[in-house]
Amino acid sequence: MGEKISRRSFIKTGAVLGASSILLYEFPKKIYSSPKVYPDISVVSGTDYYDNTIKAVASLGGMNKYVGRGSKVAILANPQRPNPGAFTSPLVVSAIINMCLEAGASSVTFISWLPVKAWEATGLKHAVEKSGGILEIVDLREESFFKTVPVPEGKVLKEARVMKKLFDHDLLINVPVTKDHLGNKFTGTMKNLMGLNSPKSNRTFHKSDWKTNRKSIIHLDQSIADLNTIITPALSVVDATEFIITNGPFGPGELLKPQKVIAGTDRIAIDSYCCQLWGLKPEDIVMIKKGFEHGLGKMDLSGMKISEIAL
Repeated sequence: MGEKISRRSFIKTGAVLGASSILLYEFPKKIYSSPKVYPDISVVSGTDYYDNTIKAVASLGGMNKYVGRGSKVAILANPQRPNPGAFTSPLVVSAIINMCLEAGASSVTFISWLPVKAWEATGLKHAVEKSGGILEIVDLREESFFKTVPVPEGKVLKEARVMKKLFDHDLLINVPVTKDHLGNKFTGTMKNLMGLNSPKSNRTFHKSDWKTNRKSIIHLDQSIADLNTIITPALSVVDATEFIITNGPFGPGELLKPQKVIAGTDRIAIDSYCCQLWGLKPEDIVMIKKGFEHGLGKMDLSGMKISEIAL
C-alpha cells in the first residue's frame, strides 16, 4: 500500500503562473516503485464489465499505485443521457469505487454540474451510493461554484472556469464513455474534462456553426486540448463496453459493443486506441492531434506496451 501523498507534491503552482493562479493538478510520477514493468495501456474485454474494470486497473499495478491511504478521490464520470451507449456504465463506476476504498481512500466523490435526474435515469446515482461513493452536484447556473484558472499554454483558451470542488480532493480519476460526437466525431478522456469546466465557459468552445464548419470544429478541439493542459488526472478508465457511433454525444444512435474497459495515464494514447475501435484514425481527430502537439501524450501506439486481455 502506498502512503498518503501530500497535495503539495502533485499540485503545480508558483512563479510560472503568478501568485494569483489556481493550483493545477498533476499526480506524481514516481511515488511508488516496483521491479515489475507494467503496460502503458491495459485493455480488458468480457461480458462482465465490473470484472473487466477490476482487471484493467490490476494490470497496471493496482489502484493503490494511484490512490494513497487516506486520499480524497474525485471522480468524473459521464451521466449525460440515459440512452444506451451514451453514459458511463454503473458497473465500471462501482468497480472503481470499490478499488479506491480498498486502497484506503478516505472518500470517493463524484463531482458534477449535470442534474441529479441524469444520474438517476442512468442508474449511476444508485451505483455510486450503493458502492459507498458520494455524489456532489453543483448548480451549473451559479458561477460562484467555479474558479477562474489561467491556461498559460492555451492557444485559444486563455482561462477556464473550473469546478471549485475539484480542489478539495487529492487526485482525480477520469471515467468517460467513449462515443460519437456531432462536431469533432469523437469523445473520450480529453473531452470528458469539459465536465469540470463551467457550462458558461464551455459555451466559448462552441461557435455557432461548430457542427459543420471546419474552422469552428478546430476551435472546439483546440479549446479541449488547451483545457487538458491544466488538469492531469491520476488515472483514466474508459468505458468502451458499449457506445454510440452515430448521433453522439446524446443518442440514441447506432450501438457498438466491444465490451472493453481501457485504463492508463496517457490520455492521448488512450483516445487514440479508443477511436480506432470503430475505424477512426487518431491523426484525423483534431482534438487528439492538438493534445499531442501540447505534449500531453503519445499518438503513435506502435511503440507502446498495450496489454489486451480477454476474460
